[in-house]
Amino acid sequence: MTFVDASPGTGAWPPVVLVHGSRTSRSMWRDQLAALHRAGVQAVAVDLPGHGVRRGEAFTLDGAVEAVAAGIDEVGGRALVVGLSLGGYVAIETRARHPERVVGLVAAACSTPPSTRLRGGWLVLARGIERLPDGGAGLNQALVDRAMTPQAGADLAAGGFALDVMSAILREVGAVDPVRALAAADSPVWLVNGRWDHFRLGERGFLAAARAGGASARLVVVPGARHLVSLDAPVAFNRVLLDAHRTLAAGASPGDGGADAAPGSSEPVAGLRTAGAAPGPRPAEGAPQRRTARR
Repeated sequence: MTFVDASPGTGAWPPVVLVHGSRTSRSMWRDQLAALHRAGVQAVAVDLPGHGVRRGEAFTLDGAVEAVAAGIDEVGGRALVVGLSLGGYVAIETRARHPERVVGLVAAACSTPPSTRLRGGWLVLARGIERLPDGGAGLNQALVDRAMTPQAGADLAAGGFALDVMSAILREVGAVDPVRALAAADSPVWLVNGRWDHFRLGERGFLAAARAGGASARLVVVPGARHLVSLDAPVAFNRVLLDAHRTLAAGASPGDGGADAAPGSSEPVAGLRTAGAAPGPRPAEGAPQRRTARR
């Protein structure tokens, strides 16, 4: 599939800005950009500082928020912002700083406060990997080959990997408070997590914070998916994304139309669970995890 950088669409409001995860680039959104293009929705995926075409630049939180704001400007000044992992935290912060420009938020794989006690260990590990002779390229490729389908791996690799930014990301993002940020604006929020994502630990608190700020908010858990939910389960993720877009276009709220409804029909998306049921047990470390086939 050819990478679609920006789709002109047919004027379906609102436009969409997509924000990638750490060490990846805007190319990870190729499947979503294609789906939005087919739906006639204008969309753009941005590269954050230190990633993609901006590799070599220093990563800062302020610079990342500016990159998202520039993407919003590119599509007309107001947008539905979609972020995954690092991109989710940046999208949450962008909504808090620019509430008039973010008309809705889809925050995926980012439902754990970055101030977790594990952050110190992650920082030590990141610095060690960055000091490897290959900068961790071999380890990164082995993880991609093991965890991703060939198409998902190709989407991740298309924009190149930023292997020297993780310690900077952990320093910068460790200072943010996404719970506070979610309560700072009232535009609709969708929290989307893979069933086996290790970043789900605070999802109920995140949901409550968004609602405390006056937002209509919904939690969607995608079965079989892990942290990179948009790559593990692109069909299910795209349905949630398109439903969020359709809900905003109709002037409704996440609670008015289910994120578990397939676009254009009342048929439920098989297995999607929304807020209300408690999360099930997490798998034991090393236990096999079911993956959703890419279609």
